[in-house]
Amino acid sequence: MTLIKFIEILAILVGAFSGFIEARRKRMDLVGVFTVAFITAFGGGTLRDILLDKRPLFWVTHQEYAILIFILALVAAPAIRTLRQVVSERMIVIADAIGLGLFSIAGVASALDAHMPIFIASMMGVITGIFGGVLRDIVCNEVPMVFRDGKPYAICAFIGSWMYLLMKKFGAEPDFALWSSATVITALRLITWKFDMRMGR
Repeated sequence: MTLIKFIEILAILVGAFSGFIEARRKRMDLVGVFTVAFITAFGGGTLRDILLDKRPLFWVTHQEYAILIFILALVAAPAIRTLRQVVSERMIVIADAIGLGLFSIAGVASALDAHMPIFIASMMGVITGIFGGVLRDIVCNEVPMVFRDGKPYAICAFIGSWMYLLMKKFGAEPDFALWSSATVITALRLITWKFDMRMGR
């Protein structure tokens, strides 16, 4: 298994977890739990693949990803009442931050593999990182969080994406570039949450 594929799987799991929690908040049934988890886990990567004109989509090529989300939904749906008691807001924020970091770097790497210019690659990283959460909030009948609370999620993804691109350009070891950039995005996201940092509105 390549490192990029491993990171992609981790990102999908974290995204699905975020979807499960949001579905729990909305008191959804099994179909709702699966749907919200699915679009959270795959939404950003799907839009990235469409924009990069990559066919078939990554989760169609790897059907095991979709099967994994389906199995997890079967387990998560009856556990929603328990999750309500044990999952804190901090855990949800941490999961979102990790997902943002992993998805963003996977998106940049995928764009580079498709021979995209570096600015487009950085934007693919941002899109992959945030768009699953955007779709999740829309399906849950909310204004997407990334558009309404002023916290710079997209900027965190953009900074980390450029960090990865620059490290690649200057010859950093590929695995180190991937993990360190994803870690920086995650850390920046957690810092903005911890100190309630907001952009001007």
